Amino acid sequence: MGKVLFLLLCFIGLLSSNLCCGHASNGRGDQPLAQINIYKASLALDTSVHIHASPQVLGLKGEDTEWVDVAISNPKHSSNDWIAVFSPAKFDSTTCWPWQPQTKEKSPYLCSSPIKYTYMRNYPEYTKSGNVIVKLQIINQRADVSFALFSGSLDQPVLLGVSNPVAFVNPKAPVYPRLALGKSWDEMTVTWTSGYNINEAVPFIEWSSKGLPARRSPAGTITFNRNSMCGEPARGVGWRDPGFFHTSFLKELWPNREYTYRLGHDLFNGSTVWSKNYTFVSSPFPGQDSLQRVIIFGDMGKGERDGSNEYNDYQPGSLNTTDQLIKDLKNIDIVFHIGDITYSNGYLSQWDQFTAQVEPVASKVPYMIASGNHERDWPDTGSFYAGEDSGGECGVPAETMFYFPAENRAKFWYAADYGMFRFCVADSEHDWREGTEQYKFIEHCLATVDRKTQPWLIFIAHRVLGYSSNDWYGKEGTFEEPMGRESLQKLWQKYKVDIAFYGHVHNYERTCPIYQSQCVNNDKDHYSGTFQGTIHVVVGGAGSHLSPFSSLTPKWSLVQDYDYGFVKLTASDHSNLLFEYKKSRNGQVHDSFKISRDYKDVLACTHDSCEPTTSAS
Repeated sequence: MGKVLFLLLCFIGLLSSNLCCGHASNGRGDQPLAQINIYKASLALDTSVHIHASPQVLGLKGEDTEWVDVAISNPKHSSNDWIAVFSPAKFDSTTCWPWQPQTKEKSPYLCSSPIKYTYMRNYPEYTKSGNVIVKLQIINQRADVSFALFSGSLDQPVLLGVSNPVAFVNPKAPVYPRLALGKSWDEMTVTWTSGYNINEAVPFIEWSSKGLPARRSPAGTITFNRNSMCGEPARGVGWRDPGFFHTSFLKELWPNREYTYRLGHDLFNGSTVWSKNYTFVSSPFPGQDSLQRVIIFGDMGKGERDGSNEYNDYQPGSLNTTDQLIKDLKNIDIVFHIGDITYSNGYLSQWDQFTAQVEPVASKVPYMIASGNHERDWPDTGSFYAGEDSGGECGVPAETMFYFPAENRAKFWYAADYGMFRFCVADSEHDWREGTEQYKFIEHCLATVDRKTQPWLIFIAHRVLGYSSNDWYGKEGTFEEPMGRESLQKLWQKYKVDIAFYGHVHNYERTCPIYQSQCVNNDKDHYSGTFQGTIHVVVGGAGSHLSPFSSLTPKWSLVQDYDYGFVKLTASDHSNLLFEYKKSRNGQVHDSFKISRDYKDVLACTHDSCEPTTSAS
């Protein structure tokens, strides 16, 4: 009876909630959590069902990720049973937010989405006996966790039992640092997540380098709330308190020097909470001649190492890509994740999951992001596209949780200098056409680089503003986003952009050097001498479900790969750039080419790349 009483107390107020949100199962981009219609959950708490989670206290040695054993006993087990992970552990309807008026009869029993779930049919011992120990990976997300056993379909969940809560010893601890380039070459930014607001603790970074005195740099603190979201499910079933985000600017760094840092919070009781130690290597001076290695990919999303959220193989390549980067991290200097970052689609818990997944990479090298449709798009919010791919987030989590050196964080375009590279990162979810504010930024970014010192000029956008023979582009006959390259191709040609990268399409494709839809160079593996045209690369196969190619292969499409992968650029000096496309499953190079070009070759004119000249004296 004690267990029954505990469960019933968990759900006090279930029948008194008159206001709640609408239907949750909208299937936004097949987000696994969107398949659960938690508002239709019914209660069938059974005293014969026993669920116990251990250990009950996590992170005793400073860990921010732990494996939990969930022992389940259900004598009435069914092949339709599934277990969901909830955080906070108490998830009854008293937490409902009045999104839409509901009658008392329609008031849901539950109104917050789980953070992940898994089918019990994946465990043969459960299907045979109803008894099993399920191992689930839990990260520190600033709240306790419970495990709930359901029967029935995801659209008609029936709650059978709830476990005891488990929690990290310090749920508010600083976690998941994310490095990013600052606005000057000798600056590195560090952003992290914690449960501490500024009225509880003062955030800072302590950092040092061998032979230099240790320093402390203050951090700013920001967050967002439910009212910051633009619609469902982000405002309703997908909402979860995001915690607080702290950013510190480490300045006056020596180039190419290793620094050690840790996150700190001075509590007002006089104690200090510390993270573990991390290291990074500072950026080279712009134009510096040294080995510089860049990773570029889009559309990775997140995966679950315990096999949860396996619906529809939503992001099957994500963990492979992440693990290949971790494996080769000592040979990587900077990463560009060019949109469709988490595919949270309005389920805010997934941002924590993602930052935990990429922490080994993002805490070590700058992790630069771009805006994609799954971050930004929502009707009547200023997005260039009127879709609902962001699930009501309308860009807020991405713009708040990650730093990028834009003049206006809500306008997701920026320039980034790294050694011999200039990156011009556009925002395909805002208007880029000629005459717009973004178009002026793009031209300024391309025009202001000194190619003598920074010879490698790279354009980045999420959607394909250049060329792709993806199936739906092929059927339209455009091979681009509507109004994609028309305004931009003269800029790429005039300013001699070496390579343009895109995501959005979940595969890999490389074009010839191209201008006005025509190949201007017939080479495939090595390009040397005078610039002829920009090479366009789709590298959107980092994790999410793959996109088919058109049955028609245009002449400008040199290499296609229907698989998961990412690109690595290696600049060995001012004259030589190596391009490699690698498979996520094994890190093997599948496609590569080299560019060899001296400054005099960049100065040379070809195909509308220079202004008309005159012989007048």
